[in-house]
Amino acid sequence: MTFLAPKRYVASVDCIDLDELYRSGKRALLVDRDNTLVPRDATCAPPEARDWLDRARRLGFRVCLVSNNWYRSQVEASARELGIDHVIWCAMKPAPFALWAGLHKLSATRSESLLVGDQLYTDVFASRLAGIDSILVKPQTHVDMWYTYAFRFFERRALRDLPCEEGGDGLR
Repeated sequence: MTFLAPKRYVASVDCIDLDELYRSGKRALLVDRDNTLVPRDATCAPPEARDWLDRARRLGFRVCLVSNNWYRSQVEASARELGIDHVIWCAMKPAPFALWAGLHKLSATRSESLLVGDQLYTDVFASRLAGIDSILVKPQTHVDMWYTYAFRFFERRALRDLPCEEGGDGLR
């Protein structure tokens, strides 16, 4: 699993230490929408996700929402709610092209960028193909698209030896 191994595996976005990321040279965040920022069974992001993004922007991170969701209106509504100016929908991850487009939108290099997502076989795989680091978060709900359930079965097996970090930077 070394090729698919994320940089870290955390319980939710608010467990990601933004100060540590900034100190390590990261300046651009490519963030997935469904089950990463917005639970699949909800239309709005929880306050913890909004607070985490607000803090990221205050620290100087540039943010792009990169979603496989086919519904432009849903993705753009979430971006407006979360104050994200750069949006890519129908990303077709694990293909890396949308991530490269996100880097272009943010005027970011691969080395200063990080993808945050909830799926090993789409988000993390795409980040590896694009040449950028990734942090995997646990899905924010057990509700998924019908075809995602098969991926989740294999994902659980692949992640069984990778401990999930439950701590964070105090936003919980």
